[in-house]
Amino acid sequence: MVSCDKEDEEIRKHQFPDGFLFGTSTSSYQIEGAYIEDGKGLSNWDVFSHIPGKIKNSENGDIADDHYHRYLEDIDLMHSLGINTYRFSISWARILPRGRFGDINTNGILFYNKIIDNLLLRGIEPFVTIHHHDLPQELEDRYGGWLSPQIQNDFVHFAEICFESFGDRVKNWVTINEPNLFAEMAYTRGTYPPGHCSLPFGNCSVGNSDSEPLIAMHNMLLSHAMAVNLYRKHFKAEQGGSIGITVSCFMYEPLRDDQVGDRQAANRALAFTAGWVLDPLVFYDYPPEMRHILGSQLPSFTPDCTYIACPLGGDHPIRGFLLTLGEKDGIPIGDRTGMPRFFVVPEGMEKIIDYIKMRYHNTPMFVTENGYSSPQNQDVKLNDFLQDFNRIEFHKAYLAALLRAIRKGADVRGYFIWSLMDNFEWTDGYGTRFGLHYVDFQTLERIPKLSAKWLTSFLTNYSHGDKAYSISKIRNKAVIISGLEVT
Repeated sequence: MVSCDKEDEEIRKHQFPDGFLFGTSTSSYQIEGAYIEDGKGLSNWDVFSHIPGKIKNSENGDIADDHYHRYLEDIDLMHSLGINTYRFSISWARILPRGRFGDINTNGILFYNKIIDNLLLRGIEPFVTIHHHDLPQELEDRYGGWLSPQIQNDFVHFAEICFESFGDRVKNWVTINEPNLFAEMAYTRGTYPPGHCSLPFGNCSVGNSDSEPLIAMHNMLLSHAMAVNLYRKHFKAEQGGSIGITVSCFMYEPLRDDQVGDRQAANRALAFTAGWVLDPLVFYDYPPEMRHILGSQLPSFTPDCTYIACPLGGDHPIRGFLLTLGEKDGIPIGDRTGMPRFFVVPEGMEKIIDYIKMRYHNTPMFVTENGYSSPQNQDVKLNDFLQDFNRIEFHKAYLAALLRAIRKGADVRGYFIWSLMDNFEWTDGYGTRFGLHYVDFQTLERIPKLSAKWLTSFLTNYSHGDKAYSISKIRNKAVIISGLEVT
């Protein structure tokens, strides 16, 4: 069971600010399937997942949850939960099978129009991510994807089509999902496409784990800036929406509070993760903690956003000369989950929100993904998946932590549960389950877990006389949605 670190707290929906968004999240490759239907082109994940040894159990997203054909059923699930918003992403290769080197796939436009229209009919606000890890394979083959400045023109072309096609109804946009996580996985560890890395971080046939993450990140930030600039100049006045970026956030604590070196290491870890994305958007440069270590290895931003390549070699850009641990004296920092890097630590949510509030002038935030996967057990039965008490306690506790941060002044405007349903969890395949709904990947039946029923109760029964929920305990990701841009 999820343990209790604090005294039990009561949590109710009405305690959150007026207009607060409660939703669930998914991404295109993880749920849609239909990977070559109706004119869709091959994405980097379509190709990568078919390479032997890349995905656990040789699984792939060819079918996934078959959301492409079952989207109406899935929107019914959302409506039954009582959520008021839904975060999903648009498959780049479904809209532009060959990037800017080919035509728009009108079937792809039609698909997302149907999703958006049906969400709105059910009173659910679409919260749309333009790019969530999957891009047309042709862009990788032509010029190396995110390692080339050419990707900036491709991305802004894709973003413009999205604004033109959906912006009359979409009021919340995310440009790129977690560029810091993608840079690490794709170009440091080599576990995401294109699978680039070098020793000692991974044993890939191509790549440089010192330089390529920096190059890819720089191109993602400049692509974000170009898309934001385009939206502000040509769409925002008429469409009235907001646009931001999502960053993967972890909270880091010093192993020993009384050691200056440990405290400095924790600060570096925050700068080398969240700061790597957000400092350039707010302060127009990479974090000073990164500059101090990497110096001229980091690219520079110029007034016209020109690209400056990174020299090769040097120290690893992610770690910043530090060692991250999940336990102290053999005791885990929190309860373990189904993913080795994720622990259940209630205070982590409150502290990372406080950190972002203080470092970035309390820019409006949304927690765009927060979820729990149970530790994997070969003997687990269906009923064990459905009676997911730990997931309920997890979300209760994280919501309580979030509420504490809001009461201290943090401008947080939404909380999205990862995920609506079990899906393709990247290199983990289908064995790791975050969903509020269980999916039988043989029949594709969706079955609500106890957590889905809890969420419905939380969102629909919250008047003063209703029963409050007891918090028996507390991965965080925040999206900055103020339209900040690199100049």
